[in-house]
Amino acid sequence: MSEATTAESRGSGPAAGVVWDLSELYQSADDPKIDADLDAAERQAGSLAERYRGRIGELSAPELGTLIDEIETLEENASRAGNFAGLLFAADTGVARHGALMQHVQERGSAIQNALLFFQLEWVGLEPAAAQRLMDDPALAGRRHFLESMRRYRPHVLSEPVERVLEETANTGGRAFGRLFDEILASMRFTLDHAGNSENLSEEEVLSRLYVPERSMRRAASDSLTAGLRENARVLGFIFNTLVQDKATNDRLRSYADPIQERNLANEIDGETVQALLSACERGYPVVQRYYRLKGRLLGIEQLEDYDRYAPVLEGDGERDFGQAKRIVLDAYGDFAPQMAEIAGQFFERNWIDAELRPGKRGGAFSASTLPSVHPYVFLNYTGNLRDVMTVAHELGHGVHQFLARKQGLFGQDTPLTTAETASVFGEMLVFRRLMREESDPKTRLGLLCGKLEDAFATVFRQVVMTRFEEQLHHARRSEGELPVERVNEIWLAANRAMFQDSVNLRDDYGWWWLYIPHFVHSPFYCYAYAFGELLVLALLKRYDEQGEAFVPRYLDLLAAGGSDSPPALLKKLDIDITDPSFWDGGLAILEEMVGEAETLADSLNS
Repeated sequence: MSEATTAESRGSGPAAGVVWDLSELYQSADDPKIDADLDAAERQAGSLAERYRGRIGELSAPELGTLIDEIETLEENASRAGNFAGLLFAADTGVARHGALMQHVQERGSAIQNALLFFQLEWVGLEPAAAQRLMDDPALAGRRHFLESMRRYRPHVLSEPVERVLEETANTGGRAFGRLFDEILASMRFTLDHAGNSENLSEEEVLSRLYVPERSMRRAASDSLTAGLRENARVLGFIFNTLVQDKATNDRLRSYADPIQERNLANEIDGETVQALLSACERGYPVVQRYYRLKGRLLGIEQLEDYDRYAPVLEGDGERDFGQAKRIVLDAYGDFAPQMAEIAGQFFERNWIDAELRPGKRGGAFSASTLPSVHPYVFLNYTGNLRDVMTVAHELGHGVHQFLARKQGLFGQDTPLTTAETASVFGEMLVFRRLMREESDPKTRLGLLCGKLEDAFATVFRQVVMTRFEEQLHHARRSEGELPVERVNEIWLAANRAMFQDSVNLRDDYGWWWLYIPHFVHSPFYCYAYAFGELLVLALLKRYDEQGEAFVPRYLDLLAAGGSDSPPALLKKLDIDITDPSFWDGGLAILEEMVGEAETLADSLNS
C-alpha cells in the first residue's frame, strides 16, 4: 500500500482498514509530478499574463472564452496538487512531510494565483455596459455565471500590489493558523475516567461517548472533553482571536460593512434573505424546547443536562459495522434513484473513502470534490453508532452531487455553500425514511424519529446558534479588542441558552466547547448553510411526495447543474422561491409536525 493511502492501515474502530487510495492524484508526498504540474501551471500562467495583461477590455467574446478555457486548464493542474496535499494532511496531520507539502503547495499556488490576478482585476474593472455586452454574447453562454460571479466582488477588490501581498501573506497568516488548529486538535488526547477505568481517547472517540445510553459515561465524556479543551484553551483561544482579527482587517480593507457580508456574497444570497432565515429559526426555538422536555420524560430525567442532549431514546441501538452502514445507505439511495446508488457504490468499491479512526487523523467529516477529471473523496471518522450511519449518508450525498456536477468543469462544478448541503441532507432523509418504513415496532419507530429530530435540530437550530455566536464574537472582537477565552465562553453560552431555555441545563463547563469547532476557523459563517440546506430539503421532499417518480430526474438535473447558475435560478426550475421570507416557515412547520408525531407515539406507548 502506497503512502498515498496513508502508508498503511493502522486504525481502529468498526471501519478499521477503510482507507482511501489517492494514487489517482499522485503516488506519494514525494512524487516528482507534483512540482512538475505546478511548474507547468506557473509557466502557463506567466505566458497568459504576458499575452493578455492590459488587454481584457479589448477581447472579443470568443477570445475571452478561449482565455478562460486556458485558465481553467492550468488551474486544474495546480488544483490537483492542492487537493492531494490537503487530503494527505487531513488523513495524518502528525507526519511532518504532509504539513510541509501542504505549505509548499500553498506557496506555489499563491505564485500562480498572483500571475493570473490581472484577469480578475481587469474583468471586474470593466464598465458595466462593456461587461454586459460580452456576457450577452452567445459565445460566452457557458461562462456567463462564472463571469457574473466575479463581478459581484467589484466593490471589494483592491489594487494588484495589495492583492498580491494579501495572497502571499495568507500562507503565514490565516492559513498557517488554520493548519496549527488542525494539528493541535488531531494530536489532543482526552483522559476519560469512568467506573474505575481510565482511557486515553481522541476527539472523535470522546465525542462518540456522548451518544451512549449510560448517563454516568456521558457525563464522564463531557467532563473529559471540557478538561482537554481547557488545558489547550490558551493556544486555541489565541488562534481564534488572531483569525477573527485577521478577518476584521480584511473586511476593512475590502470595504465589507459587516462580518457576514463576504460569506453572503460567496453564497450568492443577499443579507436580507439570510437574516430572514435566522430569524425564522429563532422563532422556532420553542419547538426545540418542547422536544427536549419530551425527551426528559422519555428518559425519566427530571432535568436534562448538556451531556444528556444526545442520549439515545432507542434502547439497544447498538453498533453498526461499516459494511452495515454501506448496505443501509446504498439501499436507501437505490429506492429513490438507482443511479444514485450506483455512483455511491463506487466510493466503497474503488477506495474513495477514508473512514477508520487513527492517531493524527483530523476530526470531522467532509467530501472533497477534487477535479472534474478525477472524482470526489469522502473523509469520515466512523465510530459505528446510528448517527455515524447518517454521516455516511450525508457525505455520500455530497459525493454524488460532486460526481454528477463534474461535467460543469472546474469553474462550474462547485456550488455555493447554501446549496452545497442539499444532496447531503437529502441523503440523510432518504435513509431515515427507509428505516421508518422497515420498522413496525412503535418503540423503535419513536427512537428513530427522536434521532432524526435531534439530527435536524443540530442541522437547523444549532447552526443558527453558531451563526449568532459568530456574529457576536466578531463584533465583540472589533469593539473590545483581544478577548479572554472566558469572555468568548459567555458569548457561546448565551447563544446556546437562548435556544434551550430551561429544557436543558447548560453547565458553565459547556462554555468551553466552541474551541473545537473547525468551521469557525476554516470557513467563518459557514454554519447557516446547514440550516438553509435542511429546510430546503424538506421543501424538496414535499415536492417529491407530490410528484412521485417525475421528481427524480428533475432533482438529479439540479445536482448535475452544480454551480453553473445561481441558487435562486436553479431552484426556480423546481418551483422553489428561496427569496420569499415565508419560505422557511414551511420547513419549520414540518419539524414541528414531527415533534407532534413523537409526542403522539410516546403517549400511545404509555397508554
